[in-house]
Amino acid sequence: MAESAASDGAALPSRLPRGAPKGQALRAILEDLLGALPPGAALPSERELAERYGLARMTVRNEIERLTTEGSVYRLHGRGTFVAEPRIAQAGALTSFTEDMLGRGHVPGSTVASSEVVAADGFLAATLEVKPGDSCFRLERVRTADGRPMALEQVHIPLERFEGIEGIDFADASLFEILEDRFGIALGNAEQRVVAVGIDADQAPLLDVPAGAPGLRFDTVTRDRDGTPVLYAVSLYPGDRYEIALRQTRE
Repeated sequence: MAESAASDGAALPSRLPRGAPKGQALRAILEDLLGALPPGAALPSERELAERYGLARMTVRNEIERLTTEGSVYRLHGRGTFVAEPRIAQAGALTSFTEDMLGRGHVPGSTVASSEVVAADGFLAATLEVKPGDSCFRLERVRTADGRPMALEQVHIPLERFEGIEGIDFADASLFEILEDRFGIALGNAEQRVVAVGIDADQAPLLDVPAGAPGLRFDTVTRDRDGTPVLYAVSLYPGDRYEIALRQTRE
């Protein structure tokens, strides 16, 4: 039997490769198929795969579920299984959103939701190491990659140190570039905490996801090379578009 064409013209082998357990062999075929199909393309159904390769439906279902859990595919009830958009992995280096997207071949963009001067509450004062009531610049933006919403970002910056920053148009500007080029700040490091959250009904339309969709919330304190806090940021990413890549070493 010759190879047949799967969705969008990708070739699907007629039989499982020999010498490997059936589940592992199907996994290899599906991963090759995902590499050949564009995002949004349909995968063959569980029934089609089971009949084609002489497999139990449960074996096929387990492999599809594994791919779903990994975020490689997504399911639409009553319609089938589809190739997911590739996720963007967080870089280990301290980079701006603009630098990160450009480095990955995407066109970064922003829509400013709000910008205003606010008084630091107790939490913000402690985080930025300023006095309660001190003025801070708060900037809220929808960050995009290739025109698609990628994150909601809220940043607080101590105004006394960055006088005039509230008058800058951040629609197309990189905050890191402004801090470095205009204010002469040498950024040093960032402390970050990440939690899994459900995206609420107010945030969901801005990110083009349904209310309750899984998200990743990043709480970040960025410091200069002297260790002084420069900004506190809260960023919310849809869980299906972003992932965290870690490298760990056992000492």
